[in-house]
Amino acid sequence: MCSVGIAVEGKSDRKFLEKLLDDLAFNQNDVRFYHIGNKSNFFKPDYKRHTELKEDIEFEEIKKVLFVIDADNKRDNQRYGGYENTQNELEKLISALGLETYIDTFISCDPNTKEGYLESLILSSLDEDKRQCIQHFLDCSQFKSKENEKTIVNQIYSMGYPNAPYNFQHKNFDKLKQKLKNLFS
Repeated sequence: MCSVGIAVEGKSDRKFLEKLLDDLAFNQNDVRFYHIGNKSNFFKPDYKRHTELKEDIEFEEIKKVLFVIDADNKRDNQRYGGYENTQNELEKLISALGLETYIDTFISCDPNTKEGYLESLILSSLDEDKRQCIQHFLDCSQFKSKENEKTIVNQIYSMGYPNAPYNFQHKNFDKLKQKLKNLFS
């Protein structure tokens, strides 16, 4: 039986969180992941994954939930993009679901700019030279699609730093780690 739920946008978010949960030595058998798909689905109270989540809470299979969602960028999405818009929409959603006492949230982004996505958070944990190296590749490759860029960033990061793909000790991961610790407490 699972005791906690984590709602994520996609598979790469889940894979990253699984690695972080391993690093924190949490039992993943206690976790049920809810794949929401795209960001606009996240904010639909009647979306099928939210219905499943509510039922799991009602049947006491899930005690606590963490929503992990990308901030994205305001320039790409005026309604849902950026940290503040994302936070406001999450608050509306959680209220509409009536699950305020069960759900906590984490908005993935570069902590300095408050924009971006999980990959932005990961890149923010690199030293400046490594960040510039990846950014230079993205600039000269001229990838235009956000989804392609996110995939490319993940692949470059994993290939470029295979022995220590994520610096979970970096301060930029502290807030997410604390939210996960609270989820399991």
